[in-house]
Parts: sequence; structure tokens; C-alpha cells
Amino acid sequence: MANAPNLDGHLPAIASIRASVLLSVVAQLDRQTGKTDMLLAGHGLLRSQLEDAYGLIPMARYIAVFEDAAVHAGDPVFGARLGSTFRPADIGPIGMLFALSATIHAALARMARHVAVVQGATGIGVVDEDDRVTWSYRLEDPRLWPRRQDAEYSLAATCQLVRGCFSARWNPVEVHFEHGAPVDAGELRRLFRCPLLFGQSANRIVVARADAERVYRSEDRDLIAILERHVADIREKERRAPGFAEQVRALIGIYLGHKPITLTSVAAELGLSARTLQRRLAGEGLCLRDLVRAQRQAIAAHQFSAGAGPSKARLAEALGYADSTVFWRARKAWDRQGP
Repeated sequence: MANAPNLDGHLPAIASIRASVLLSVVAQLDRQTGKTDMLLAGHGLLRSQLEDAYGLIPMARYIAVFEDAAVHAGDPVFGARLGSTFRPADIGPIGMLFALSATIHAALARMARHVAVVQGATGIGVVDEDDRVTWSYRLEDPRLWPRRQDAEYSLAATCQLVRGCFSARWNPVEVHFEHGAPVDAGELRRLFRCPLLFGQSANRIVVARADAERVYRSEDRDLIAILERHVADIREKERRAPGFAEQVRALIGIYLGHKPITLTSVAAELGLSARTLQRRLAGEGLCLRDLVRAQRQAIAAHQFSAGAGPSKARLAEALGYADSTVFWRARKAWDRQGP
């Protein structure tokens, strides 16, 4: 992640995605491997984090979990296969807008316009050409690699949305992938039902213009307006620049259990010196150690109240402790100190 360009501007958008997007991955892993919690813990995630429909997780973790999921499942086309079961409700109001659209073109355009509500740092667009319409999808950070599973999942899910909302017999003209060709692309060709091109500059679905412009239904303009307003409200809320303490808490939430959280590391992310970070937190009556402790307490309290959470060892790892003994000592200290 790039450092903040100045001291007074708000924290640059951390490439993130709705945590709930991983729920389908988790459900599939539960059915196939029984090693889901181990996989999540290995990437500093807890199952409970995925239950918040508006919660966010770093895009890098999402991509890594998806790649590892394919390995754990022993299925190279894990993402594409999962995408082929996608439903409009899986992306909330955006999926509903897609399903209410009169044409495939309008549906793809609405998805492109509102994708930031679901995930950040993603380029999605619709390009009109002579006899075709091209929908493109690409994660903007080149460091998020490999990302084959996300690409194949996203394109398969979009094709499934078109088939489910417009015509089950529809097929793309072509599908393009930025990653290289797999050893065997037969299953991918079966799922997409069209020619596949690999090593392209972006991931794309090419639609015949006649298919894209065909009118399938009359739009319910009042309902669409309500959904558009809801999506706009979500985006507006997230555009508001967070306060300084909220920026620090966001970084703690992202790196807890994933990398050491120190004055130096957090200050570097904010484009500050460690001394300046310490001074600015002190000005708000805070210190980094207490913020980290509060975050750990909140997560631990939720897990213990939920009952069937991860083991103490897994929870200790997710909270950034060396082992469960260190975690247990910290918890006793919390009890003495109070909230």
C-alpha cells in the first residue's frame, strides 16, 4: 500500500472488498475440505469477520485466500466453478439493479458504475464498439498477483448473472483473461461456452451488440431509483474522510495478526514519523498500545460470546500473539484493567 502523500490529507483508500464476498468461498470449502478455519487463520481472518454485510477486509487477503482455497480444494477452476452458481442477491442492491435492467448493456453499465460499493481499487468499464460491447474487469494494483481465481470467479459470476437475469442460452462472443493459459482449459471452455483468450491486458467479456441491446423487460423506474439512492448513500458514507484516530484503527484492523503493529510501521503507512504519530495520538488522549489492546479485546469478546468460535490457539494467532499462553496472560490483564 502506498504511503499517504501528506500529513493533513485523509488516508488513501485501502484496497478492500466486502468481507461477505468470501462467504461463498467459505461455504464451498466447508463442503469440500473441512479446513476453512485453518485457511482463514493463516491469512489473519476470523469466520466472524465475514458475517458483517458492510465489513471490509484488505483486497490482498481476499485474493490470497481465494488462491489458497483452490489449492486446498484441489480444483484449479475453483473460482470459475463457484462463479457459475452466482445469484443477484449475492451482491445486494447492485445485483438487484442488474436483474431489473431492461438490457444486458444497461445491467453491465450499472454494475460498472457501482462496483466501488463492493470493492475498491478495481477498474470496471463498458466499451461500445461496432458490433460488440466489451465489459472489462481488472484489479488496479499489479502487486495483487497471482489472482487467477478472482478473475475467473468474477467473469463466471457476471456471465451467470446475464444468463440468470436475461437468457440461459446466452453465450459471450469471447472471454479474455490477463493470466496465462492453464495446462487444460477444457473445463473453463465448458463453463463459459465460448472461445477463451489468455495473457490479455485485462479480463473481459465480449458481448454481441444485438444481444447487449435486446430489450428483455420494462424497467421499474421507481424501484430502480430507490436502489440507486441506497447505493449512492453507501458510497457517500464511505467517501467521508475518517478522523486521525479512525485511520489508525483501520490500519490496526487490517494488520492485526498479519504483521507487527508498531509506531514505526503505522507511522510509515500514514507518511509520518513515529514521534509525530505518537504526538498526534497523545493530542487525542490516545496511544497506539491502547488502541491495539481495544481492538484485540473487542474481537476476543465477540468470539467468546459467540460460543463456537476458533480455538484459543487460532484466536491468539489472529490477534497477533505469539501463542495462547501469551494471549491468556493478556486477557487476565484486561480483566484487571477494565475496558
